Amino acid sequence: MRGGDGSGKTTLLRLLAGDLRADAGTLSIHGITLSAQPDAYRRQVFWIDPRSTQFDQLSALDCFKSLSHQYPSLQAALTGELAEGLGLTPHLAKPLYMLSTGSKRKVWLAAAFASGAAVVLLDDPFAALDKGSIRFVLELLADAGEHPTRAWVMAHFEAPQGVALAQVIELDE
Repeated sequence: MRGGDGSGKTTLLRLLAGDLRADAGTLSIHGITLSAQPDAYRRQVFWIDPRSTQFDQLSALDCFKSLSHQYPSLQAALTGELAEGLGLTPHLAKPLYMLSTGSKRKVWLAAAFASGAAVVLLDDPFAALDKGSIRFVLELLADAGEHPTRAWVMAHFEAPQGVALAQVIELDE
């Protein structure tokens, strides 16, 4: 999804995640609907609002452990590789409230890519990241497009360079 500030990108992601109630329609993944089986639906959708303070008292490592309860397919071994690729390794034992905005976003990105969720929702994934981490995330997104069993929905103000996208949705302000 592409659009400027206030165009509804985050709101749409929150609707898809089941955080907001839709006025009409049905959300379904693999035959599991949000209205009939909300917990089962949410286990298939990885979503963390990047502004969340829910995990601030946990270290990144404890956060990954906590998320593995919600996302049973989360690959714990992969979080370490992703943390290394994102330059997050020196910060894994620190509580999230001690991390910079960029480092905290790296925790969410590592969790997202390791989650194994059928649908992964990313809100402005490049915000506050250093150039090396942006390149790494672009590589991960390029690889993600090759996995036919997972869908990635990304909200950003522009389409990322070098990533094959199935669809670009323009949201007007």
